[in-house]
Amino acid sequence: MVRNRWIIPLVLAVTVFVHYIDRNNLPIVLPQIAREFGWNDQQMGHYGQYLLGAFYLTFGLAQVLLSPIAERFGVKRSLMLSIVGFSVCTMLFYPLGGSLASLIGLRLLLGLAESVHMPMNSALVSRWFPPHERGRANSIYVAGILVALAVAPLLIVPLTEWLGWRATFALLGFAGLMISLPLVARYVRDTPHGSDPPVQATPLPDEAEVATQAHGRVRDDRVALWLYIAAGVCNAFCVFGILNWLPSYLNRTRGIEFGALSLPLFSVFLSGIIGIFFWAYLGDRTGKRTAMASGGLLLAGACVVLTAFATSNALAVALLALGVFLQSSYNAQEFATLQGMAPPHRVGAITGLYNGTTVLLGGVGGSLIPGGIVALTGSFQAGLLSIAVGAGCVSLLMAALTRRQRDTATLPA
Repeated sequence: MVRNRWIIPLVLAVTVFVHYIDRNNLPIVLPQIAREFGWNDQQMGHYGQYLLGAFYLTFGLAQVLLSPIAERFGVKRSLMLSIVGFSVCTMLFYPLGGSLASLIGLRLLLGLAESVHMPMNSALVSRWFPPHERGRANSIYVAGILVALAVAPLLIVPLTEWLGWRATFALLGFAGLMISLPLVARYVRDTPHGSDPPVQATPLPDEAEVATQAHGRVRDDRVALWLYIAAGVCNAFCVFGILNWLPSYLNRTRGIEFGALSLPLFSVFLSGIIGIFFWAYLGDRTGKRTAMASGGLLLAGACVVLTAFATSNALAVALLALGVFLQSSYNAQEFATLQGMAPPHRVGAITGLYNGTTVLLGGVGGSLIPGGIVALTGSFQAGLLSIAVGAGCVSLLMAALTRRQRDTATLPA
């Protein structure tokens, strides 16, 4: 029996923390891999775009294909299989990570193993929490992403300097498996029943719920769903562009030594942790999820543009931290907005379609486009500026979605 349903998103946050440590370890050590393989900046952009993009290729495709199967197989069982898979894949970097081809192969396998994790998390939240609590429930486990991104440099940079990056990967994979798997086995169940707290109706519907109640069209509004998916693609491009290339940008363009990357990276992603709870609270209180995300991404893009004019490393890092804080206005509302569009029995499948498509296009794009720009120009700053364009596209798409939801809500029933 789950006596307190809020334990579930806390456990999911631990699994997401492990997931993102295993996913984001390679971008952090990419400068070390480049040094070991003898790559210059342009080679690093060229080879790195394929090395980083490989993960998102299988991660995105498998989510679209496997999420409906995983939801039918069982949310908890699928979640546990995913944890075992990505932990073992991370450990395999130790014996098999000696060439570019093997690294790409392992990243492909890692993407496959992690694919159904987030869709199953979304399905669990939709089953255990009413709409007016989902922003906060989702934000708890999504915060695991940002905690991982903030803590990862503090763990991985010193461990890599001490043990080497391959042994670090093996240690992280084993530790994550030992921590997260028992928690899921003990505290997670697919659905509430018996004496578990019931999911109550919402007293304050958000934009999607208002439109559903007013006209009953949002759950079948494919235009709105694909508009949201398009915004998600552009947002994923921004997110993964920053995740993939920020360590290399700070190291190669800003001249920060690899051993000193921990604090700048920590400060950037700490701002995201603060932001995701701030924006989730506002989203649950006001229901203005899409409008809030539209304004936040517009300002986030401006922060990225301003880094090109930053006269000091401290100012550049501060601008990036502010940009991540503003960008989290989207991430805080992301799954709550989607859950308002999906039928209850298909939340996992719809989340897989959304997350898979956004990661496939945005994640691969966030690897290839900035990396391709660096390969052509030799400038990580130019690659970073492409992310500002993606942020502007998110802002426009979310503004269009906000208008569509309002128009739908005003139609006669």
